[in-house]
Amino acid sequence: MSSLSTAGTGMLAQQLNVEVISNNIANMNTTGFKRQRAVFQDLIYQNLLRVGTQTTDSGTIEPSGIQIGVGVNAGAVYRITEQGSLVNTGNDFDLAIQGKGYFQITLSDGSNAYTRAGTFQLSPTGQIVTLDGLTVAPGLTVPNDAIDVTINQSGEILAIINGQVTPTNVGQITLVRFPNEAGLDAIGGNLLLETAASGTATPGVPGVGGNGTILQGFLETSNVNPVAEVTSLITAQRAYEMNSRVITTADEMLRTIANLR
Repeated sequence: MSSLSTAGTGMLAQQLNVEVISNNIANMNTTGFKRQRAVFQDLIYQNLLRVGTQTTDSGTIEPSGIQIGVGVNAGAVYRITEQGSLVNTGNDFDLAIQGKGYFQITLSDGSNAYTRAGTFQLSPTGQIVTLDGLTVAPGLTVPNDAIDVTINQSGEILAIINGQVTPTNVGQITLVRFPNEAGLDAIGGNLLLETAASGTATPGVPGVGGNGTILQGFLETSNVNPVAEVTSLITAQRAYEMNSRVITTADEMLRTIANLR
């Protein structure tokens, strides 16, 4: 009765599927969140009659054979990096990336992390930081006497100083791209880390070389589609129920055998 263990792998797979979907739904309103999808692959097969074997002395060949699968397992949980919608917040230091790229964040230990969530603020010294106080690379500081700040699509920060007419160029925010964005390692707090799978980070100027542009006063919402997630949740639930039904049926068959006299 391998069907017991086979259906068990199916229930475990759908349990993982529901966990991934629940995380997507929980982060529907998380800035810059990218939804995930679980993908599955079949396990090894038992060859009761191997395909292609010779069946008679005259050389006839078994055309299909008999293979019995032993279940399913998780192949990967990958991140879908398509663009989320952009919403106008009116905050000068809310920045959205329209297109490819990530903001580079300097962690407390000096290493780098990356994010699409552009909910930035100013530190007590005027430095542009995240909500957790982490520095946004390359570590630009807005003068204390600035009365207006404009961040253009190329990431240049133009501050109008009190008493001056011409804006002062404070510096430029750069973006970072990866060969395989799905290979980034999520560590929470809207932050991602570079891995061997993601490839090496390539910094660049916004709007140049395929990099996205920066929109001031906007934020990128999550790319979670609530209707699609609920539909996937129902499908996973029904698949879980069917696998549990297989276990019940196999149990009834075993009970029938055990009651033979």
